[in-house]
Amino acid sequence: MDDYVLGSIESRFADIIWKMEPITTSELTKICEKELGWKRTTTYTVLKKLNTRQLFENRNGTVTSLISREEFYARQSERYIKNSFDGSLPSFLTAFTSRQKLSYREIEQIKKIIEK
Repeated sequence: MDDYVLGSIESRFADIIWKMEPITTSELTKICEKELGWKRTTTYTVLKKLNTRQLFENRNGTVTSLISREEFYARQSERYIKNSFDGSLPSFLTAFTSRQKLSYREIEQIKKIIEK
């Protein structure tokens, strides 16, 4: 799972599950038909793929997550910083803030995180 990146459509699908879980597969297929324009078979195919990646579990027709949304994206962020900035969070922040200035509120939030 650690090396798995969700595409934009998979992310939308995963977000539906994370938001609605536990959710039955029949509810999930209805939501995916409405929000993603998917047929039932597409929903099951993508669900099976993400189950194989150990993100979700379909047990007796009820889908639940094996990893939270926050944990998944935290791991992805760590991997990105490791691969793109040699694991240096300061290098990442320098690159990020060189083009996009942080607001006072964001700076204060970062300070609180560091203090913890």
